[in-house]
Amino acid sequence: MSVRERRAVVATGLIAGLALTASVSSCGAPQNDAKQAVLQIGAIPDQNPEKLNRLYGTLSAELSEKLDVPVRYAPVSNYAAAVSAFRTGSLDLVWFGGLTGVQARLQTPGARVLAQRDIDAEFTSVFIANGASGLRPFTSADQLVELKGRRLAFGSESSTSGRLMPQFFMGENGVKPEDLAGGGPGFSGSHDATVAVVQSGAYEVGALNEQVWRSNVADGRVDPGKVSVIWRTPPYVDYHWVVRPGLDERFGDGFTDKLQTALLDLSADTENGATILELFGAERFIPAKDEDYVMIETVGRQLGKIR
Repeated sequence: MSVRERRAVVATGLIAGLALTASVSSCGAPQNDAKQAVLQIGAIPDQNPEKLNRLYGTLSAELSEKLDVPVRYAPVSNYAAAVSAFRTGSLDLVWFGGLTGVQARLQTPGARVLAQRDIDAEFTSVFIANGASGLRPFTSADQLVELKGRRLAFGSESSTSGRLMPQFFMGENGVKPEDLAGGGPGFSGSHDATVAVVQSGAYEVGALNEQVWRSNVADGRVDPGKVSVIWRTPPYVDYHWVVRPGLDERFGDGFTDKLQTALLDLSADTENGATILELFGAERFIPAKDEDYVMIETVGRQLGKIR
């Protein structure tokens, strides 16, 4: 056999081998893709990362077992990133605050609210003050006027309980952002950080999620000699799970309903369920719907956070 003939045989063999490999890969691809479809979950970073990683890592394992699909928690850097990742499809299911959940749904047609905690239907924020500020507990909302000229910290700019609703109640009682020291509020980035900056004296006053405040007190991270609550807001609706459209097409008919059921069925009667609910600061999840958040959307538009 000549050199040219040997080369032709080798080339023919390579082509046939590649064709066979491509054929096998092509035939197996749909099944492999189905097996590898991953439910990506996320959350606004409202507390310290260690707690969030433990919470959503445990929840991912629980949902994966209940739904028989891989579930992965993907942390985000800030509130806006959670909304963006949901809009682009990088995250399928996200634990949002009231405002960010509304923003995410408005930017993602077909997205819907699945559930909220039992405490979210009547949620509250607290204003805390450093002892050196001289501020004492307010007995009525109109005393919020005493915040004029003070150094005040909110949490994230897009936080419902750490910015939106506290600012709304301040405005209802005659306090505008420009009335604060420095011509506006500071932003700590999270509820835990708000406690820290007020306790340290960097800010005289802060506003945050009452549940996180209570958690910080219980964990011994609050020095009552340095910082205390001076006012609690009226209740409003807040945190909730929001899911993207199209999950039934990816994971099978009825998957979104199964996902909702898995959240609603979380129970303190199981080890994982008890851990998850304790970290969420709740006794259970309850059904919720888009219409529950109309008031949050109204306030968001009023304060320029939704356009």
